[in-house]
Amino acid sequence: MHADEIRTRFLQYFVRNGHEEVASSALVPADDPTLLFTNAGMVQFKRVFLGQEKRAYTRATTSQKCVRAGGKHNDLEQVGFTARHHTFFEMLGNFSFGDYFKRDAIRFAWEFLTEELRMPRERLWITVHYSDDEAAALWEEIAGLGPERIFRLGDKDNFWQMADTGPCGPCSEIHVDLRPAAERGTEVELEEFVERGEKGEFLEIWNLVFMQFDRDADGVLHPLPAPSIDTGAGLERIASVLQDVPSNYETDLFTALIERAAREIGQPYDQQSPTGVSYRVLADHARATAFLLNDGVFPSNEGRGYVLRRILRRAVRHAWLLGRREPTLVHVVDAAIERMGGVYPDLLARRDHLLGTTRREEERFLATIDEGMKRFDEIAPADRSGTVSGEDVFKLYDTFGFPLDLTELMAAERGYAVDVAGFENALEAQRKRSREDRAASGIAMADDAFADGWVMDDESAEQEFAAYRTTEAQTEVLGYRYTDDGKLAVLLRENPFYAESGGQVSDNGHLYGDGWEMDVRDVRKVGGRVAVLGSVGGTFRPGPVRAMVESPSRRDTERNHTATHLLHAALRRVLGEHVFQQGSLVSPERLRFDFSHTGPMTPEQISEVERLVNDAIWENYELCVHQMGYRDAIGRGAMALFSEKYGDVVRVVEIPGLSMELCGGTHVRTTGQIGGFRVVSESGVAAGVRRVEAVTGQLAYRRSIQDRRLLRDVATLLKTREENLLPRAEALLQENRELARQLEKARASGGADVVSELIGGATAVDGTTVIAASVELESADEARALGDRLRERLGSGIAVFATAAGGRSSLYAVATDDLIQRGVRADELIREIAAMAGGKGGGKAHMAQAGVSAPERLPEALGRVSEIVRAKLAQSAG
Repeated sequence: MHADEIRTRFLQYFVRNGHEEVASSALVPADDPTLLFTNAGMVQFKRVFLGQEKRAYTRATTSQKCVRAGGKHNDLEQVGFTARHHTFFEMLGNFSFGDYFKRDAIRFAWEFLTEELRMPRERLWITVHYSDDEAAALWEEIAGLGPERIFRLGDKDNFWQMADTGPCGPCSEIHVDLRPAAERGTEVELEEFVERGEKGEFLEIWNLVFMQFDRDADGVLHPLPAPSIDTGAGLERIASVLQDVPSNYETDLFTALIERAAREIGQPYDQQSPTGVSYRVLADHARATAFLLNDGVFPSNEGRGYVLRRILRRAVRHAWLLGRREPTLVHVVDAAIERMGGVYPDLLARRDHLLGTTRREEERFLATIDEGMKRFDEIAPADRSGTVSGEDVFKLYDTFGFPLDLTELMAAERGYAVDVAGFENALEAQRKRSREDRAASGIAMADDAFADGWVMDDESAEQEFAAYRTTEAQTEVLGYRYTDDGKLAVLLRENPFYAESGGQVSDNGHLYGDGWEMDVRDVRKVGGRVAVLGSVGGTFRPGPVRAMVESPSRRDTERNHTATHLLHAALRRVLGEHVFQQGSLVSPERLRFDFSHTGPMTPEQISEVERLVNDAIWENYELCVHQMGYRDAIGRGAMALFSEKYGDVVRVVEIPGLSMELCGGTHVRTTGQIGGFRVVSESGVAAGVRRVEAVTGQLAYRRSIQDRRLLRDVATLLKTREENLLPRAEALLQENRELARQLEKARASGGADVVSELIGGATAVDGTTVIAASVELESADEARALGDRLRERLGSGIAVFATAAGGRSSLYAVATDDLIQRGVRADELIREIAAMAGGKGGGKAHMAQAGVSAPERLPEALGRVSEIVRAKLAQSAG
């Protein structure tokens, strides 16, 4: 049975049993700082399990994209060496949020495997937590298994948790008997079951987690609001069982990728050969690379981007071991896109971006890997052992781009240890700034710290969010509290203030109460409500209040927010479908938009983007705002941010025919209200991420006025009309080039006069022409040019001259070829003469130079040139 059919059957089975099919979430977890990547199907439901979020359904089923590389769950180093470990994989899952519990979870799993997939019952074995008598009894009742087929294990094997904190509980695992055919189904003792399971002869294919607890930071288990179910079944493992192959890499999910790698490398894949590891690494890492890039992760030197870079470079190294010295992974990524594109069509839509980024990253590492491997051979010779110093590890990392774990792997292959602590010390200076930047980006007061201490008459009272329809409201105070710095925080029944979210900054404004007023300068989300903060004038009393948002600022913010959507659409049209938002800032003064792209935009591209945005503004499109299901919105083509967390019902902002995005911000009613759009700058902010800053409305108009004033001032300065500026500037540049040419010609002819003058003042030393003089020159280049001309004109002789070219006193010496043969070299001569004036120098036999620290002693040094030359000639003759 093909893997695609297994996936489809799984989802359809659970839909028939009352489950909502939920799309896979992105590999970048939304609002979960405890995880680098989505590593299990339950990640997108974490808040539901904790009782912090409600869904329209109580049963769900998914096929979830997962990555385990980095953090607690890290399989990177095992990939390629085992039959089952992967960086990227798909986890099939069914979930119950306070609906069914152990009985139905066990029934569904057994029924799907034995009836839907027709797995032989006698090949299925079960493990439960040693304390879970209920689960053990249910397996006997529902599956008809005897106790000898149900093993009880400890926390390590049968207690599951997503991270150090969060939802967790006892679990029950289903294993397939992969022993030789003659042994399958025969009884086995617990010890042998565990031992042979570690050898892969009992393969875990499905884990049923009975979610009962929430583990806090102190390790204490707290009961969840309602017992729930989280299950995970590895698609790759189930496929290997149903396709009767001993390794996941021999399933139809991987064979086309390995075949593509073999074709590019020009050697057949031999799974038993040591080189087979490299083929498996390429196939696995190609899938991880494609899906991580597709979900907005870019190779970099920190965080998720660094993990992706490690994956990419590990793959490059394995291709290098196979003899490849050109990009290879990119071809396997292409095969991964082809294989998975039917299920994940966005891979096909972004194919050029995925392949282009992969190729560039490969080329970047290939440019240094040869030299890096040579350096590694020097510090860790294959015929020795020892410890690679932290300094050397850092050198490989910083200069040659070798991630730490790659160096550790290579060192282990040769029997070396690695001084990781020394590496971390060497890296600390670079990491310090990143840590400071991350700390600086944190909010001033966490929501949790702000959630308590409120004075409220009715804690169940609901707040109406009015920011989408008005900037003023006659309302009342629901609750209040004072902050540590003496400011007042107020909850309004009808709230027109927008709290910072999705890149849009918070509103400012005022509250007017009975005998008091407040200058609102901060707005925060607190436990599902929005609070306004500020300084109070007068005596605060809860009651009726008039809330007023600063309308001009809000309108400017709305202009910039809608313009951001237009900019996003224009960038995708001009640069390509690989462009996705990586971050944004929307304020009254400007908009800043970070997006995925690999190189600087050309002036022509910037102009085209600017034109497209302004055309959309002048068309005065009316914006359409819809509330719809998340899956419906994505199905209609709405753009979503990978890092954002969305509910089942989402707000969609559409500019018909141009843009459709999931967005909770405030916007203009028609694009014409934006007024105008001007790009201020385009720059790079990280590897694969560019930034555009722009202004709209009055600020765009003011910038046009400034540009016009600048043109007028430049025209006045150049004594021409504005429309003639370009030809006038071109004429001035040509005139400048001509003057420079004439100046160089004059210097050359003047140089000829200097040469004649110096030769005319030369002396004869034992029949050899010797020049020793001071000259005035403008630069070191001019001095070297003079030396060349002297050598040409002298024919036979020595010249030493001093100059203060460039404001620095220097000595130059030249010797003709015949004098060099007689033992008089310019480099030896300059060192001896320069030493008399406190200088050092060197060069070549025919020309040398030296700087001097005591220019007042130059006349004395030049006066001894003839004497030194005479001595050298005599020494040569002797």
